Amino acid sequence: MTAPVVVVGDALIDELRDDRGVREFVGGAALNVAVGLTRLGVPAALIAMVGDDEAGERIRAFLGDFGVELIETRGPHGSSRAVSVRSGGGEPQYEFNVAAKGRRIHFGDRERAAIAAAPVVAVSCYPFDDVAQTLELAQACEGARLAIDPNPRAGMLSDRAEFVRGFESLAARAELVKVGDDDAALLYGEPLDWLRERVISLGAAAVLATEGAGGATIEAGTDAVTRPISDLPGAIVDTMGAGDAAFAATIAWLLEATPDGADAWGEVLQQAMDVAAATCRFEGALLRLPSAVEGMDLDRLGT
Repeated sequence: MTAPVVVVGDALIDELRDDRGVREFVGGAALNVAVGLTRLGVPAALIAMVGDDEAGERIRAFLGDFGVELIETRGPHGSSRAVSVRSGGGEPQYEFNVAAKGRRIHFGDRERAAIAAAPVVAVSCYPFDDVAQTLELAQACEGARLAIDPNPRAGMLSDRAEFVRGFESLAARAELVKVGDDDAALLYGEPLDWLRERVISLGAAAVLATEGAGGATIEAGTDAVTRPISDLPGAIVDTMGAGDAAFAATIAWLLEATPDGADAWGEVLQQAMDVAAATCRFEGALLRLPSAVEGMDLDRLGT
């Protein structure tokens, strides 16, 4: 059996509040990527902090339903929770509980063994502003193929400068780094194109830069390709999880082979954008395949 891709980062309960009321989803950027990989046929394991509480049981059950192995650190303050209030455009604004702000992962024998065996280690929404945690992650991932999405959240960011230092220290040796326009603004106060060039200059082999309604770009060496948002049937219902879906789809492709040339990278990016667009046709962050919107009642899509 092929060793699973290991995803390191967050797992939480997303509490969504809008004019339709309050709904809860199992989520977290790293969890979304791990589940997304299994939806794409790639075995995955998640290293994350989960509380010994009802929310934690929901997270464990959800991961079990999708066949994701959970390698957990028990959260001393329970499970993480993000309360998101949606604007008219669907973009979430987050507030995090004490557990989320103080999340921490223990890298013991089981975690290190899973990382050592993994074909790729993906890191998303990791506390890079915790110096000790960044050092532990770097040591555990020594020699691993890395894919990194910094995915900073203003409500969990305690030291922006330290987060940047921690993120860049691992991005410099990553095979893939995903960044978004919100990451560029929050961490650097710069536009996304600037951050893309910055990450390439650090030594990352490839950068996936997502710009919401502006589409996305992949830059790898001398190759740079851009694709718009994919035009799929149905309305955009929820943008939460679109970036995680694109990240998972790109990782799944890189497991097969490193693309050679702009045409090959363009194919990778197109598939990632198709998956992201399908995900946006449903509420919640669960990765969806483009086939999910074929032949459906579009008036009911996402309800």
